[in-house]
Amino acid sequence: NTEGVSAIHEVPPDFVAQQMRVVLADIGADCIKIGMLHRPDVIAAVAAALDAEAAGVPVVVDPVMVAKGGAALLAPEAMDSLKERIVPRAAILTPNLPEAEALTGLAIVDRDAMQRAGAALLALGPKAVLLKGGHMEGEMLTDLLFAEGGVQAFEGPRIATTSTHGTGCTLASA
Repeated sequence: NTEGVSAIHEVPPDFVAQQMRVVLADIGADCIKIGMLHRPDVIAAVAAALDAEAAGVPVVVDPVMVAKGGAALLAPEAMDSLKERIVPRAAILTPNLPEAEALTGLAIVDRDAMQRAGAALLALGPKAVLLKGGHMEGEMLTDLLFAEGGVQAFEGPRIATTSTHGTGCTLASA
């Protein structure tokens, strides 16, 4: 709902792959967005389906790992699989700051740390990284876009609202 994640249900990897196959065979895709995958076997199934059914289709990877309430959405044993099998496929990787910290092992406390983390994320193989800065303190927020051509900052004032659940997913989808 608009306030958070109340539970997750683990979907069998074969079912995930089948759903990808039937949708791609029917309507195809101009772009694919990947969000929460949870386990290594699901990650492997998605990677195999991408290889078989969607070669050349740009992939947006939003590495959903932790619910706003703190519940883990990525099993600890899935981190390496995500970094090795999914992140390098990304046309763009769109982590928030806690996700970027988990992927890089770096503490991100300021814009300089965002710069270091963005460079480390780009080194994992995606073509671009949009590091979402909404978890940073302050009245002004900064997102940083890292690509081969350099870094571009997007800044704006923090909006005072409690309706923030899903904003990162919405940005990644856009």
